[in-house]
Amino acid sequence: MTMTDSISRLPVSSVPPATRRATVARMAHDPQTTLQHHIDAIKAAIAALGPLRPGTLSRQCNVCGTPGCRCKDDPAERHGPYHQLSYTWHGRSRTEFVREPELARVREQLDNYARLRDLVDQWLDAAIELARLERQQWRSPQENSRPKSRIPRKRRTTR
Repeated sequence: MTMTDSISRLPVSSVPPATRRATVARMAHDPQTTLQHHIDAIKAAIAALGPLRPGTLSRQCNVCGTPGCRCKDDPAERHGPYHQLSYTWHGRSRTEFVREPELARVREQLDNYARLRDLVDQWLDAAIELARLERQQWRSPQENSRPKSRIPRKRRTTR
């Protein structure tokens, strides 16, 4: 992934147009500074996220255990729909029912969590690239080329 790819994935609201133009202009001159500014923009976007939570939201229609209930005869007459939040935290699967008035808030929290995961991935991509550039800068040209051995190679003899 290139630097321009990761910048384009930042939300438009978190990076003002002037900053984006300045960042693109700096990319040709100093990639390390550009990457550091990109990481700073990601940190700001993470700090701006609201409440979050992991999981998946689904709609469920249930069949009850009451004998003779309408839900057993006709699948269209099942009870519900109920909204269910499923997630795994600290190695344990959990499920919670979400009431209708809470749906919008829970969806926003799930969206924020997905955005957080995307931003963390971008941060790691930029940090790895920055570390690679720093290592490359500290290497001397002699370390990059392999020295020739002074020991002569043995000649192969054919039998």
